[in-house]
Amino acid sequence: MAVPTLTCAEIRDCEARASASGVSLDTLMQRAGEACAEALHQRYPSGRVVVLAGPGNNGGDAFVAARRLVELGRQVAVRELAPGGARTREGAAASNAWTGPRSPLSDLHLAPGDIVLDGLFGAGLSRPLAGEAARAVERVNAFTAPVVAIDVPSGVSGDSGRVEGPAIKATLTVTFGAKKPAHVLQAAASLCGEVDVAEIGFGSLIGEVGGGRLMENAPDLWSSRLAWPTPSSHKHTRGRLAVVTGGLAHTGAARLAAQAGLRIGAGAVTLMCPSSALIVAASSVTAVMTSAFADTDALVSLTEKSSAVVIGPAAGVTETTRRNVEALIAARRRLVLDADALSVFADDAGALKLSSVEAVLTPHAGEFERLFPGVLAASVNRIEAARTAAARVGAVVLLKGYDTVIAAPDGRAVVNTHATPFLATAGSGDVLAGVIGGLMAQGLQPFDAACAGAWMHGDAGVRAGPGLTAEDLDGALKGAIADLYAGRRGR
Repeated sequence: MAVPTLTCAEIRDCEARASASGVSLDTLMQRAGEACAEALHQRYPSGRVVVLAGPGNNGGDAFVAARRLVELGRQVAVRELAPGGARTREGAAASNAWTGPRSPLSDLHLAPGDIVLDGLFGAGLSRPLAGEAARAVERVNAFTAPVVAIDVPSGVSGDSGRVEGPAIKATLTVTFGAKKPAHVLQAAASLCGEVDVAEIGFGSLIGEVGGGRLMENAPDLWSSRLAWPTPSSHKHTRGRLAVVTGGLAHTGAARLAAQAGLRIGAGAVTLMCPSSALIVAASSVTAVMTSAFADTDALVSLTEKSSAVVIGPAAGVTETTRRNVEALIAARRRLVLDADALSVFADDAGALKLSSVEAVLTPHAGEFERLFPGVLAASVNRIEAARTAAARVGAVVLLKGYDTVIAAPDGRAVVNTHATPFLATAGSGDVLAGVIGGLMAQGLQPFDAACAGAWMHGDAGVRAGPGLTAEDLDGALKGAIADLYAGRRGR
């Protein structure tokens, strides 16, 4: 299920609005701490619980959780960072309500069978851990006890998703109302373990404050708009996809994209080949058709009836590729621009005049940096970088990675976490470009096509498993499509 994702400031806004409507901050803390205790107790029903309580409201949640765990019959040991230090009013109340024993964090010792509840620091942390907190985190990680983190693992920045120093490696993270960027962006997400979103009283405020501007990708965001064939369908009603190849020795990437577009449902797929590459391309495909073009004008003419065009995979970083892209934009083709079709505009993204064209750009981090130099480094996270880029070029930008980000020019963004690291292999991105192109050829809008394509591509990678190559994704996509279709028929 698609999960709303809010920034730390937006969650604070939810807290303020909840408080104004009669749900006090003390009540929110009480519910948050109890949710953490009950999640821990359900997952790990036996063993001593070692509670790490920090000086902020995260520590307040930890004290509430400690009380609830005692009520549930658990043995609890509290280890407190900066005991006696200043706290917020509600944090102090939670600390004072804990009547059990407590010891300084420096007394932390773990024994076999212990479970750790991490409440040292929350999502608002803006500096690397140091001193006793850093030493405690290192001890916890070295012991490899199960760890339940409150909100985010200590040492993780909630908004940036960065990890700049020691950080807890959790097996379960309990957060409140919505996910935060740290739960979906690397490297932080890999430290969160499973993420449990607990409802503590925000209710409809999550939608009001977040506005659906940032979501974690899932089929319920786009599956209702997938185009399935009907009894009256034929290949020409299911969309025509064109994929532009490179030269004689560079057709493989485009062939991967073309086959993916065919697999995903485009009714007719044609490889548009420079004349010199036609024999190679034609001899290596079956259901995918081929057609040769002599120059840019001929390419534009050949794509006149295409529902979408993919250009870039191994097209060549050449003036010819740039002319072809510019001509297809001028002809208002629906486009997926990948790889070389992006690199030919290095340091010149302003030349991509896409505001009147339906297009998806699919850069990996290196291509993104070449096209939008400095934007990643200047942005708080990959989400904001992709949003900036999308607004700049007036098109959907899909920033590839394990945590692929899809951003629209209007500020909507989705993070795809349904994937596998084994997709980091040559040709995988070409398959993704073909999937998105095939979905656009069937009529999906660029943002939906990019979100759906990223999820299906990730699902195919999960199905193909360790050792996959790009060629394996074709068969795995069949299973992903079949399950989506079965889900549609079951509704």
